[in-house]
Amino acid sequence: MTAKSVAAGLTLSIITASAIVSAAHAADFDWKKFQGKTVSFLANNNPVSQTLLKHKADFEKLTGITLKVDMYQEQQMRQRLVTVMNAHSDEADVFMTLPSREGAQFAAAGWYADLTPMTKNEVAPDYDYAGLSQALLKAATYNGKLTSMPMNIEGPVLYYRTDIFKKCGVDQPKTIGDIEAAAKKIKACDPSITPFVSRGLKPALPYTFSNFLHNMGGSYMVNGKSALCTPKDKAALDTYSHLLRAYGPPGVVNYSFPQISALYRAGRAAMDFEASNELPTVMEGGARLKDTGLIPLPPGDGGQVPTTIGWGIAVSAYSKQPDAAWYFVQWATSPAVQKLMAVQGIAPPRSSVADDPTYRKWINEQPVRKEWQAALDVLASKGTSEVGYPIVANPQSREFIGQAVQSLILKEKTVDQACADADKALDALIAQK
Repeated sequence: MTAKSVAAGLTLSIITASAIVSAAHAADFDWKKFQGKTVSFLANNNPVSQTLLKHKADFEKLTGITLKVDMYQEQQMRQRLVTVMNAHSDEADVFMTLPSREGAQFAAAGWYADLTPMTKNEVAPDYDYAGLSQALLKAATYNGKLTSMPMNIEGPVLYYRTDIFKKCGVDQPKTIGDIEAAAKKIKACDPSITPFVSRGLKPALPYTFSNFLHNMGGSYMVNGKSALCTPKDKAALDTYSHLLRAYGPPGVVNYSFPQISALYRAGRAAMDFEASNELPTVMEGGARLKDTGLIPLPPGDGGQVPTTIGWGIAVSAYSKQPDAAWYFVQWATSPAVQKLMAVQGIAPPRSSVADDPTYRKWINEQPVRKEWQAALDVLASKGTSEVGYPIVANPQSREFIGQAVQSLILKEKTVDQACADADKALDALIAQK
């Protein structure tokens, strides 16, 4: 027997043994194991959590665990989380997190419990850990520790009013340049409509701006330095800020996803570049269901490189009941729950759910849902999770990006001044390691 065949046989034995152990754990799994416990969940008030928590009573009935929910708007949620974690408090057992934003920072601070052993030792038989997006699991792993489980997959997409485009003689944008041409034509055709809206709020806008940057061929860093003053980065800064300044709503520097979706849903915007998981929000009430088209951001000089991320759900390193907390995490990211969420517009991070007949039926019921799924397919195949600088201090880097864009929207600086000031601050941040 060759060394290779011995190794293969040993590997097979290990896999078989692991499968037997896993099967034994699955057979012993008891959803009522922590009946009577209370698990505290610190949630971001967005469509992902809103949809999940519609089924809160199902979790409590299944497990006998009481779920205590503290829900805040995104910035307030993060402020609250930092306060709780800095105090090493057990006040939050479970919290929502964006690995693409704060993953490296929170991992370095020791705020995440390691979910790796939990995924091996206490798993329901139908959980299908291997069926979750491997890319999202990898993005949530730091120094070998799995910090969160993926709740969804998302990225910004362009919602647009097909009726207004038709009335104003505008074609679906094929390039980034076409977006401004369309906005200019719509502004002249119907001054009562906001031609284009996207994020202008300083800490929130890097999510949408990053897609412009990458599609236009830009990069946040080159040779270890901030690159906002390179020609392609300056072009992205100028293009994004100009669209919002010339064609956005008054006060757009205060706009994030709640304001953007409300404006579009009310019929007051022709184009809305916002998160794919805002689909149920913008379609609420049905007024936009028949007059909305949806596409990924059209390509620029850099091609089509969509921003693709996913919210995760993590167990606090300071929870005194991590095992009970894991039961909630496991339920919230299970195939059954993600299937329920999928038919309410939350894109599943599981291919099995995306291919499920019930989900496909829901997709095929409306043209806009088909376009939404087609856009998600592009996000999944071409996307990058780089939002802001790929450093531990990613959240702080977003503040400087946001400041540069806001200063241009408000005409407080030239592009050269804005990028130079941002690069100086960002290089200092990068040097902190």
